[in-house]
Amino acid sequence: MIGDKIREKRLQVGMSLKELSEKTNLTPGFLSQIERDISEPSITSLRKIAEALEVAVFYFLLDETEKSPVVKKNERQQLKFRDSHVTYELLSPDLNRQMEMFIGRLEPGAMTCEEPLTHQGEEVNHVLQGKMWITIGKDEYVLEEGDTIYYYSSIPHKIVSVGEEDLVFISTITPPRF
Repeated sequence: MIGDKIREKRLQVGMSLKELSEKTNLTPGFLSQIERDISEPSITSLRKIAEALEVAVFYFLLDETEKSPVVKKNERQQLKFRDSHVTYELLSPDLNRQMEMFIGRLEPGAMTCEEPLTHQGEEVNHVLQGKMWITIGKDEYVLEEGDTIYYYSSIPHKIVSVGEEDLVFISTITPPRF
């Protein structure tokens, strides 16, 4: 399913597998395996692919058949990678808006990415539970339940769950890029 959407989008924008490989620093063989659903990409790899194809990560994961403005708790689109300690649930009805909103859940010690990420736009994170360590550029912050942080997402950023319980936070990003 993810592989089909990646291949479809790649062909739609007229990009070869080799060109996608060059833009993502992922091998053509690995990308081919992803497109054929033989391999499952990590969240970092999927982010690289989404950035190269100029779409949000959730683009590859959403079933766009339902267009209701309401997102019921039990109907949220969920993203969890095999062997990952991170889960995301989309709170926005789709990614065809000016912003996206999702709940992130990180097990203790888990992080959103290996290397700090950058993308266009602005981001707000609000901690619902646990303890968040976030780096934004050279600055580091520790946020606890009830705390909120706003930043320009063009600055490299990374979140780590540093508490003894799961970190649960709401993130709002504009424009949609997740």
